[in-house]
Amino acid sequence: MHLNRNLLFLALACSLAACKPASNDTANAPATPAATAPATVSSGVDLAGIDKSVKPGDDFDAYANGSWRKTFEIPEDRSNYGAFTVLVETAERRNAELIAQLAASKPAPGTDARRIADFHAAYMDEAGIEQRGLEPLKPQLDAIEAIASRADLARALGASVRADTDPLNATNFYTDNLFGVFVAQGLQDPEHYVASLMQGGLGMPDREYYLSGDKEMVETRNAYETYVAAMLKQAGIADAEKKAKSILALETKIAKAHAPVVDSQDVHKANNPWEQAAFARKAPGMDWTAFFAASGLAPQKSIVAWQPRAITGISKLVGSEPLPAWQDYLRFHALDHGAWNAATRGPGELPKAYADLAFGFHGTTLSGTPKARERSKRALDATSAALGDAVGKLYAEKYFPASSKAMVEEMVRNILAAFDERVDSLAWMTPETKAKARDKAKTMRVGVGYPDAWRDYSTLEIRPDDALGNRLRAELFEYQHQLAKLGQPVARGEWWMTPQTVNAVQLPLQNAMNFPAAILEKPFFDPKADPASNYGSIGAVIGHEISHGFDDTGAEFDAQGRLSNWWTPEDARHFREATKKLAAQYSAYEPLPGLHVNGELTSGENIADVSGLTIAYMAYRKSLGGKEAPVIDGLTGDQRFFLAYGQTWRSKIRDAALRQRILTDGHAPAAQRAQTVRNVDAWYDAFGAKPGEKLYLAPADRVKIW
Repeated sequence: MHLNRNLLFLALACSLAACKPASNDTANAPATPAATAPATVSSGVDLAGIDKSVKPGDDFDAYANGSWRKTFEIPEDRSNYGAFTVLVETAERRNAELIAQLAASKPAPGTDARRIADFHAAYMDEAGIEQRGLEPLKPQLDAIEAIASRADLARALGASVRADTDPLNATNFYTDNLFGVFVAQGLQDPEHYVASLMQGGLGMPDREYYLSGDKEMVETRNAYETYVAAMLKQAGIADAEKKAKSILALETKIAKAHAPVVDSQDVHKANNPWEQAAFARKAPGMDWTAFFAASGLAPQKSIVAWQPRAITGISKLVGSEPLPAWQDYLRFHALDHGAWNAATRGPGELPKAYADLAFGFHGTTLSGTPKARERSKRALDATSAALGDAVGKLYAEKYFPASSKAMVEEMVRNILAAFDERVDSLAWMTPETKAKARDKAKTMRVGVGYPDAWRDYSTLEIRPDDALGNRLRAELFEYQHQLAKLGQPVARGEWWMTPQTVNAVQLPLQNAMNFPAAILEKPFFDPKADPASNYGSIGAVIGHEISHGFDDTGAEFDAQGRLSNWWTPEDARHFREATKKLAAQYSAYEPLPGLHVNGELTSGENIADVSGLTIAYMAYRKSLGGKEAPVIDGLTGDQRFFLAYGQTWRSKIRDAALRQRILTDGHAPAAQRAQTVRNVDAWYDAFGAKPGEKLYLAPADRVKIW
């Protein structure tokens, strides 16, 4: 589903062992249960979280999760909480155990174990961080101070470039630096890696934060200007208030140049390979020779301009805005980057005064979180982000048994088989397109738990007394790792997530999926639970990722990952009509007063939710071998399946975080994702949804794509 690389911590299901059974609502009970399971079998459903006062046909999310939501309070150190957070906390606890054991074992110098232990120790050394002050940033700040020409500026901007996230799965399509670089196989050449240049340079989450006239956005801009001034003042920089206004004005100009997220999602608008020599002509203002030399991209003859208008607009600003304005901008962003760790979404590795200011804006103003997470938890996240495969290898060895891997792989095979069967039964699809869809499904690479090969960190320097320096060197190490791919054979089995990541992803360029070990845990997957709940939860996640290979983005990529639409015009027309219908359905949701879900922005994820749920249900029914599922805890198999799905999206979120998500995220909010069930015929039979109820859709209005 690409729950997204930044992790959507959306919802919670209580420990099944602690959930007390509740009597089933007779209005929703099965008419003729075929059998009753032994009392020892777990339903896999949080019965106590169900709100029987709500009709499933009016609000399935509230029915499945309402009682939980009424009593649960979001912890002060989080902007939201839910089922994904339960998994995150499990991974955190396990990582803490692993790292504590490493530290106690006194690992040998030069080993990954030592790097992990030293990185964690440096992050926890608060006294050392206070003593070092801004020293880790001195080389960067000195380089900014030395800027005396446009060429110097271009070199500084090039040196600050870092690896960007996968633009086909990212949510915001920009980086904190002025530009980011994404390295992957070519959109039309699956045999070679290419580099893509991405828009960036904003301190707030999206261009709308700078351009919108909404009251909340105006207030956020004012808070941002105050934050910028406070950060500059803390660093002893003169005229902080004046410079903060200048920085906000410059970022507003950058925001105006930015492409909207919806445009960035369109791979056809992004497929713009420019010869390196053409950048000076197509995007004047930047000294591109100096920029590419400093960024390490000089050897590349061609670079993809992912957002060409933004690259041109930003380059113009580089050539026209005063050098002192750029220097102030770069100083602030160096401080902000050190004080706020975007990878962990928490205060960074600068002294407390800086970190507190950063949390006040990024944590509280932007996300509504009252309190920062305790340092020990942030240390785990930071270590895992910097040394992902080193931590992940230990995590997978200890916490993901071969039996779980085999069970999930079997579920994947079953769901792929259901997808194949579903394609074969589609009356609207032409035989030509069916054949290509089935071929793509058969060749899809499925990674479960962990990668086949692990990253080599032997050249990464980690010191036990340099927390921010460690993070900066790790970021540079990752960038150099990405650049090193250029000119090399494409690694088809490359993973984009670590085993300890609570997420899942479909990779259209590789025709592959990753399901990390950490998401294959309770409450999403329980090897001892009833199959209905496993198929409704992790099965729907698997189905979601499979269907991404065949949604509005997946339809653009063939079985080899080449940008090549494999639909006939007739099939493409049907697909567009169905997706428009689904976009309208989601755009009608209004999670906050006056703020609707963007059905167009979230289209790909909504398609994957509907399609994934449909094929997961088919696979579940097929797994029964023609028999009826037993009744467990008063629930039929179908009821357990759909309740498990609804509770997957259990969520409680603060308004500020919800607003940010609606404006910037390619996923609909969790509560609306739970309502996906209204498009599946079997849900109506399971819960007796009737005309007149809010979620009810006439059969002809239910969106069926796959």
